[in-house]
Amino acid sequence: MKQLSLTARLSLMFMLAVTGVLGAAGFFFYQLSQHHFDELDRHTLEDKLRAGRELLTGVDDLAQFDALRPQLQALLGGHSDLVVRIVDAKDRLLFAASGATSSAKTHAHGSVDGEVRRETRVWRRKAGVVEVAGKPLSIELALDITTHKVFLHTLAGWLWGALVLCALLSGVLGWLLARSGLKPLREVTLVAASVSAKSLTERIPTESTPAELQQLVVAFNAMLARLEDAFVRLSNFSADIAHELRTPLSNLMTHTEVVLTRARSREDYQENLYSNLEELRRMARMIDDMLFLAKADNGLIIPEEQSIELHALCEKLLDFYQLTADERGIRFLLSGDAQLRGDPAMLHRALSNLLSNALRYTPDGGTIRLDITATGQNVALSIGNPGASIPEQHLPRLFDRFYRVDPARREGNPNNAGLGLAITRSIIEAHHGEIHCSSRDGWTSFDILFHTRA
Repeated sequence: MKQLSLTARLSLMFMLAVTGVLGAAGFFFYQLSQHHFDELDRHTLEDKLRAGRELLTGVDDLAQFDALRPQLQALLGGHSDLVVRIVDAKDRLLFAASGATSSAKTHAHGSVDGEVRRETRVWRRKAGVVEVAGKPLSIELALDITTHKVFLHTLAGWLWGALVLCALLSGVLGWLLARSGLKPLREVTLVAASVSAKSLTERIPTESTPAELQQLVVAFNAMLARLEDAFVRLSNFSADIAHELRTPLSNLMTHTEVVLTRARSREDYQENLYSNLEELRRMARMIDDMLFLAKADNGLIIPEEQSIELHALCEKLLDFYQLTADERGIRFLLSGDAQLRGDPAMLHRALSNLLSNALRYTPDGGTIRLDITATGQNVALSIGNPGASIPEQHLPRLFDRFYRVDPARREGNPNNAGLGLAITRSIIEAHHGEIHCSSRDGWTSFDILFHTRA
């Protein structure tokens, strides 16, 4: 089933709201009119009944009744829609008065108060008793309210007609208002439809956007900005991949072509194959690193939940790098201890990248410091080393893929593809942590903060 458009829904809701309000107003107006006429008729009958009682109360003998007929006629017979009868206890008619209406009024009499319908007329009846000379007399009144009923019926018809007409008009007006109010949404749709890889710079103007849609437009523009940034990073990453893979592939092709130029000895072939194997290993490591980063970008890296002693993990790493450090007279200083839950293999890889980087840039005879501190729900690890300071403008991009502070080092080192720090950051973030680098006054420090969970 096809869903209604937002314009149609808003129009329908506006029409229902207006119809409901007008319907309620019409209903109360009808009830008020009916109550007004009912009260008017009731007061008329009560006034005539009270006046008749007051006139007959002072009569001591029925013989005086005939003398009161002119007064009764003037009092009770002056209403054009009123019929009056006075009867005794034996239902003998003592007095009768009627207006200028038809004789059908005579059928409207009875002893029960209320409304009654006779043929095409509607009557409201009221009766009362008065004692004259010790004998009860019944005063019966009947008021023709047909005109009031016809008016109320006509009024109800007009109200229903006006309600239907207003519902239709409100529907059309609601559609026009909804279409005008939803114009910014159509603009968002047009911009979204025009977005492509070549037009990610387009943004929706916020100046003419209503306040209710400001957040939507701002969020959409922010999404476009994120897409643009991701596309730029992806393009740069693809270019870097092509550049990094081009070097080993060129080396492989060059070595192979040189070997094939003439016949060579078995030893020469073996030497060339070993060289090619080294390049292939470098390419394999690079591809593995790129696959790891791709998984990290898509949230596919889920660390294991194991209890880790950071001091013991760092000692294991320092033992591995101790021989290389001893050759250059570099010392390690490890202090502090803390526990956290995570993946030992992944954290080993991340810290190994940092220690390897520190060893690479620490001058001979220097000291590398590892400080572990635990504060509340956080665990901090700092790895610092002496050496040339990193310029301030390079620090924000230090963890980008294939980014190197020294462009001259882009090539030549098979173990330095420019992905180590990017992998380290992905591992730290997968463990609910964050990493920052500071470098000043000949000291470079990588500071890691793990937000441990309770």
